[in-house]
Amino acid sequence: MLLARLVEVSTAVAATRSRLEKRDLIADLLREAASTGGADEIDIAASYLSGTLRQRRTGVGWRGLADAPTPAGEPSLTLSEVDSVLEEISALSGSGSASARKSAVAALFGRMTGPEQDYLRNLITGNVRQGALDSVMLDAIATAADLPAKAVRRAAMFSAPTGPIAVAALMAGEAALEEFSMLVGRPVRPMLAASAPDVTAGVEKVEGEFAVDTKLDGIRIQVHKHGDEVSVFTRSLEEIGSRLPEVVAATRTLEPTDLILDGEAIALDETGRPRPFQETASTTSTKAGATGIQPFFFDLLLHEDESLIEAPTRERLARLDSSVPESLRVRRLVTSSADDAQEFFARAVADGQEGVILKRLDAPYDAGRRGSAWVKVKPRHTLDLVVLAVEWGSGRRQGWLSNIHLGARDPSTGGFVMLGKTFKGMTDEMLAWQTERFTDLATSPTDGSSYVVELRPEQVVEIAFDGLQRSTRYPGGLALRFARVLRYRDDKTADEADTIETVRELGGVTAVG
Repeated sequence: MLLARLVEVSTAVAATRSRLEKRDLIADLLREAASTGGADEIDIAASYLSGTLRQRRTGVGWRGLADAPTPAGEPSLTLSEVDSVLEEISALSGSGSASARKSAVAALFGRMTGPEQDYLRNLITGNVRQGALDSVMLDAIATAADLPAKAVRRAAMFSAPTGPIAVAALMAGEAALEEFSMLVGRPVRPMLAASAPDVTAGVEKVEGEFAVDTKLDGIRIQVHKHGDEVSVFTRSLEEIGSRLPEVVAATRTLEPTDLILDGEAIALDETGRPRPFQETASTTSTKAGATGIQPFFFDLLLHEDESLIEAPTRERLARLDSSVPESLRVRRLVTSSADDAQEFFARAVADGQEGVILKRLDAPYDAGRRGSAWVKVKPRHTLDLVVLAVEWGSGRRQGWLSNIHLGARDPSTGGFVMLGKTFKGMTDEMLAWQTERFTDLATSPTDGSSYVVELRPEQVVEIAFDGLQRSTRYPGGLALRFARVLRYRDDKTADEADTIETVRELGGVTAVG
């Protein structure tokens, strides 16, 4: 199957608001992949349409994709060829690897048409915006294979990538899906939390007696133990046990033979307070073994040969407490009092943590889902930044200028340093206003011929965010975590926006060269 065919379908998926139409478009493509390329192309197609690569890391970031060669006149690349080249690029390491990677990227992009270049650039940098969320993809797999959606969703609980589920469903049917189960060494999709603006609103969602977990400012880990064999998976289910020797060592001390634990890994200072998030993130992203990173667990999904994924939270926590010492557990309160929860939240924030997660005690572990059984509450951080560019919206936002590029002021150059993008927090009224405003500020065509519209850097926007992290995607080396628009600041000029040094000080990092 040609990459151009997948890009065509992705564009059509992005252009429709109908969930059913999205599902059917993807299902048709999966059937085509099954008939033309078999298992491998099904896997690649499902991965790409889910917005992910099969390679966890390619080593290619924003800078490496900034200058693409002249596009090819006609499409020629197949999905398998693209995946094969990306696999080769991801394996490059050592002396000369940067140059080899740059050459390989240029050669690959030189064989692509303009739309193919745009698509793969967005795919590599995690910026595919087509509305094909995981739930739509799973429904599409069920439709393509003519299987019950429930069977596909159940299998998805026990598989990190979507591709293998699509392969099993289309190539072998429901019996193959039933083989997906809870096994030590096979990562489970993490359960996710909804958000609440404050503790009171969060308590209203969980009701009755509930658990309040400290939300650590670390990285999510899922740890699998079988005897002395320990695997550590990230939130995206990449195995990083070799990078976290202290996490592995701590897990080996636990008495049970078989465990699957959910938790956080975090770097602490000498007083026991968390170090800045980016220090934990940057340390664990290197291939060398990190030191000073400790695990803290908050859930137990498997104990010995018994899966607890469908057990209520109350039972899982009891098993956790009997299997893991308090020194390796996230601090927790069980209460029915909003006042007690608020006090616990205030203490967690004062201790330098992100906030809390409120958890219903009767809820199962809903792998891969975000619902009201878990509700996170965090304090709000804000910055006044400048809008550098904006992207045309898709789906429900078709025809509006939507996703904004955010920059901090750099007094040393008189310019701005990009820190990320966001389309979150925008009401319909705000979208209408900014479409008119950014049309006036545009320095590139606004006729839709270009997906990104460059702007004069004049409009200040107040952004809320959850933290900062190191990033190779943006030229400043930093990126905002979960940025969202609060309001546009017409009372401020661009010269009054926050500087990149202010951002770095907030993140506790030194200047990035």
